[in-house]
Amino acid sequence: MAMKYIFPKVASTGVANIRIASAKEDEVVRAASGDLEISIGVFEPEKMTRRKLILLFRKAVVLAKSKRAKRIALNAHDFLFSHLDLKEKELGELLAIHFEMANFQFTEFLTEPKEGFPFVETVEILGASKSFREGIERGRMIGEETNACRRLANLPGGDVTPETLVAEARRVAKGKKNMSVKALGVPEMEKLKMGGVLGVGKGSEIPSRFIILEYRGGKKNEAPIVFVGKGVTFDTGGINLKPSDAILGMNMDMSGGAAVIHATALAARLGIQKNIVALVPAVENMPSGSSYRPGDVLRSMSGKTIEVLNTDAEGRIILADALHYAKRYKPSLVVDVATLTGAALVALGERASAVFTRDGELETKLRELGETSGDYVWPLPLWEEYDEEIKGTFGDVANLGRTKWGGAITAAAFLAQFAEGYRWAHIDIAPRMTAVEGEFLAKGAAGAPVRLLLKIAEEM
Repeated sequence: MAMKYIFPKVASTGVANIRIASAKEDEVVRAASGDLEISIGVFEPEKMTRRKLILLFRKAVVLAKSKRAKRIALNAHDFLFSHLDLKEKELGELLAIHFEMANFQFTEFLTEPKEGFPFVETVEILGASKSFREGIERGRMIGEETNACRRLANLPGGDVTPETLVAEARRVAKGKKNMSVKALGVPEMEKLKMGGVLGVGKGSEIPSRFIILEYRGGKKNEAPIVFVGKGVTFDTGGINLKPSDAILGMNMDMSGGAAVIHATALAARLGIQKNIVALVPAVENMPSGSSYRPGDVLRSMSGKTIEVLNTDAEGRIILADALHYAKRYKPSLVVDVATLTGAALVALGERASAVFTRDGELETKLRELGETSGDYVWPLPLWEEYDEEIKGTFGDVANLGRTKWGGAITAAAFLAQFAEGYRWAHIDIAPRMTAVEGEFLAKGAAGAPVRLLLKIAEEM
């Protein structure tokens, strides 16, 4: 639920007043006026960091929700930690993003209780300058679009098909003169010889689609940034069926596709003066009599053949066609986003996505933008030596490494074979597919890396 922000000169009654207190612990007390006062303890304010400030904003909303406060009030100056060197517009943006994210909960399939769901509806901010208010408005849009991505990723696999992703792309583009959507069907993909997308989707009764969402906010002939998002709307593993505990949650295997759709929509809402293209190969990976099989050799759009060693390594196969398709745009940069490997999760835990590129300057910039956006990324190596591990025996490349080690790296090395001729980075968001305890977000999709993609669009 999006919140309403108002800027009164004096706080009204009947609200939860949020303030920063110099204390180790959070204290929630009832004020004499009958209003709820929520004191958030900041024991050592001089040690406040941008990361901690993000959690502080979220914590304020979570505490208010825990007391079922519909309206909260705060003083903008309470959150100005001088040593962080944040401009007021940036502070307002940061506050609104994380207020919105903390207020989100996926309730579409829950019966609403009599007292209603505990959402904060109104935020009153005292002492807000014009610049701070501008930041609030921008942050509100970023938070809303991130939450829209989270909602889409949270939807059950039985309710989301490749056609659903097409509909979402059309919805975000509707009414915008500078946005257009094209969705290729099976016949069009056959003409383009997209053997990767077609091969993975063979086992499903639901046809695969290839989504092309274009936003033209820059100059007519300006080379675009291309975002590529994995759109596996449900991943059973195919013939190499996942164990039952690993299948749960695989409705979110289209999180990369959701992220690039909503990051592009966000760029349009904010009027970013860049050309951006989002490509989403959308499939279901299902086991059936028509499924692709271990040992199959698929011919990708690039002409390179892919030896299938495991049908559960399907994401890289569909991305291969999308990365080759991106070449026709002569892009300034291509970034693909995918819940690609459990190995990335093993390597990094659940606090950062893995980033891969052979461009050292790009790697450094992505780390910086990750820190600024709050969608943290950490680099893993992509040396040419790893290319040896994905060479096929009966096809040009194999969709699995020769050993069980370094699975996130060999997956990236596979993608690199299809990302030649342009500047490219791969972000494995499997570690950030879902929110984790301690970051004050509702259970379910985390919305990564919508905020990072926006920063890339703005600054790259």
